[in-house]
Amino acid sequence: MQKVIELLVAEGLVDPDDLNRVQNEVAQTRQPLMEALTTQRIVNDDMLAHATAVMLNIPYVNLRNVEMPQSTLSLLPLEVAARIMAVPLGEANGQLAVAMLDTGNIQSIDYLATYTGKSIRTMMSSGEGVQSVLRQYRGDFSGVTQAVKATNREIAMAQTSSDIKTITQDSPISKALTSILEFAVKSKASDVHIEPLSNSLIIRCRIDGVLRRVMELPKSIEPALVSRIKILANLKIDEHRIPQDGQFAVLIAEKEVDLRIAISPVVWGEQVVIRLLDKSGTSMDIASMGMTGRALRTVLSGISQPNGMILTSGPTGSGKSTTLYALIKQIKSDKINIVTLEDPVEYKMEGVNQIQVNTDAGLTFASGLRSILRQDPDVVMVGEIRDSETANLAVQASLTGHLVFSTLHTNSAAGILPRLLDMGIEPFLLASTLNTVIGQRLVRRVTEKRTTYRSNNMQTEEIHDVLGGVLPKTQEEVASVSEDLGYGGLPLADAGSYTLVRGMDDPMTPGGYKGRAGLYEAIDVDEDIQKLIISHATAAEVMRLAREKGTITMRQDGMLKALSGITTMEEVDRVSSDLA
Repeated sequence: MQKVIELLVAEGLVDPDDLNRVQNEVAQTRQPLMEALTTQRIVNDDMLAHATAVMLNIPYVNLRNVEMPQSTLSLLPLEVAARIMAVPLGEANGQLAVAMLDTGNIQSIDYLATYTGKSIRTMMSSGEGVQSVLRQYRGDFSGVTQAVKATNREIAMAQTSSDIKTITQDSPISKALTSILEFAVKSKASDVHIEPLSNSLIIRCRIDGVLRRVMELPKSIEPALVSRIKILANLKIDEHRIPQDGQFAVLIAEKEVDLRIAISPVVWGEQVVIRLLDKSGTSMDIASMGMTGRALRTVLSGISQPNGMILTSGPTGSGKSTTLYALIKQIKSDKINIVTLEDPVEYKMEGVNQIQVNTDAGLTFASGLRSILRQDPDVVMVGEIRDSETANLAVQASLTGHLVFSTLHTNSAAGILPRLLDMGIEPFLLASTLNTVIGQRLVRRVTEKRTTYRSNNMQTEEIHDVLGGVLPKTQEEVASVSEDLGYGGLPLADAGSYTLVRGMDDPMTPGGYKGRAGLYEAIDVDEDIQKLIISHATAAEVMRLAREKGTITMRQDGMLKALSGITTMEEVDRVSSDLA
């Protein structure tokens, strides 16, 4: 290792002064020199691997930003590649080239040669480079293809419905389903759609809120695949006429993932939609989810009250429940009793008493809420207000000294108010119980690999229309306005054009996006808003007054995120074009 360090110094990659300083430090702390150099970022994984390869006279390949074709990855199965940290680079003349961490491991090389039946040519790469390639295996459906062939052979021999049941339990169809779910989990998909057509079966995944078609299977595999899912979810496999719902949990990539299953009869067979609830992938931190500035201050003020209602609204899949969990995490304490009523319990949280709705047993939102109020709660979360009975009980709970969290399906924060009035809530009760109403949508985040460009005339005009009254007017206002809104270094309102970002499209970040952020608007229900509620004002009138009081709308929040490089103008328009 000393020779490796000397080589890095000789090549000018490590400053001798930095090396001497670190050597003096480790003499006192007895920390390994290489560990100290890495921790202080004087050297990195790739530099060490490259220098080691030079010292050993072994070819080196940098894989950190390489996009490997699936045809190349298929030369070596993921489980083998991950176990010995060796990834395929290509094949020629019966020889397989692989990149490895430990090229001196003769036992691993012999194993690869025996497994593949080819001679092995080794090259060295860094750990981060090999991991980068391993992550690209997420689109490897070789297991599905093999399972389809094997299942088709067995189906051809099956003669009765009982034979089909045996196939679904014992055949390779289980591996096919596992491969599909592994792809979904590694892609961070929220839903998997299995959709029958007249002559095929389509698999689509909703990744970052957008459906993507990932593969097409032969029609013949549909009965076995659907039956396998029904068996796992404890559903009736011989029922094809009515919808069925179920759930089960799986362990994928060392993660426990809860699956909610919805099966419906359609024209060409049975459609299956699988909702994936990956507990490990959600931060549950309201600020990291995208809420900032005025909206964050409004919400934190609302949840600090001892009683009242905090309501979130938005379309299905807009992260309303996740926002409630984040707010509960914010206030969770040994000093208060938090009870939730959910359908289903999506994320299990320690220190919170969570109740699962069970309509078959008579446990509905309304009946469950009555029971909760006898459990001495300080904070009550109702997963969703679906009817007037639940709405009235939530209002009564807030009137009797409880802090109540819940969600509704409306287009905006202001839309919550007329929606509750339509449910029969008296205006004076609504005005006296509401603390804060929140509207939200989700946009895709731009990946770290990105380019910048200047806005065109149409985009500039749109920014002026939406943010003209929000952005700083003078250079002196930039710092204070940026801090107030929670976005650093905002441009001036009258700029001729604005700097925007666009992500680099690749297989790991389709469309140039990776992950999602929330667009939020939060309205503080003060005395002026209460007067509007009592007078049966429309959502537009409430929103107009809220904007006059400084509320940032979801569309404005989206534009600010686009100017800050979090998302793109196109993404903001996609999710908020119907908003003011």
